Amino acid sequence: MHTTMAQRAFIFDMDGTIVDNMDFHTRSWITFFERRGHAIEPDAFFRDTAGRQGHEIMRTYIGDHLSKEENALLNAEKEELYRELYAPHLATVPGFEQFIARAKSAGVKLAVATAAPPENIDFTLDGLGLRSRFDAIAGAADVARGKPNPDVFLLAGQRCGALPADSIVFEDAPLGVEAARRAGMRAVVLTTTLPAEAFAEFDNVIRIARDFSELDIDALFATAIAQ
Repeated sequence: MHTTMAQRAFIFDMDGTIVDNMDFHTRSWITFFERRGHAIEPDAFFRDTAGRQGHEIMRTYIGDHLSKEENALLNAEKEELYRELYAPHLATVPGFEQFIARAKSAGVKLAVATAAPPENIDFTLDGLGLRSRFDAIAGAADVARGKPNPDVFLLAGQRCGALPADSIVFEDAPLGVEAARRAGMRAVVLTTTLPAEAFAEFDNVIRIARDFSELDIDALFATAIAQ
């Protein structure tokens, strides 16, 4: 009987995972809220919001009274601030491009699954010349709910033709790892933004690394199968 190997996929969060930029997002939020007389505590804000869509964050911190149009304008202001701050520093996390080249040659499908709006996806992937390297891209415009809901990871997996059990997510934030868990996917954590202990509660984490140079493709799938 002829059997074909299941399609494997790597699904990458973008902000804080492909690019080490979460400090710039936090700084842009701080400036955005300072303009409106709000002070936020950066570490707590990151833990509570990283992976959620901008309109969800606005509702939480400014209020449900915002109309869809008001929310969209505020979100656009914040993201423009972020792009101005981060543009001079745009770069991939060490080892990323070599890692995805090895994955591609091993027949692994590659996807981006992010809470970012289309403008930020364009800014990052086109700014780095990476768009063509991915088989699928899913962002805030493609799903109604941000992380920790699994929607964006499930959509990215579907677009790659890979089942959750054959998909490994790369993340830097607890809400993202929780989204992967709800999607039935294993996760690799990058400690670009938070230390390893911030992820101690998750049973779907198969590896924690500082960057992509520490990761081995075959070992990751072997770990996923063993679990």
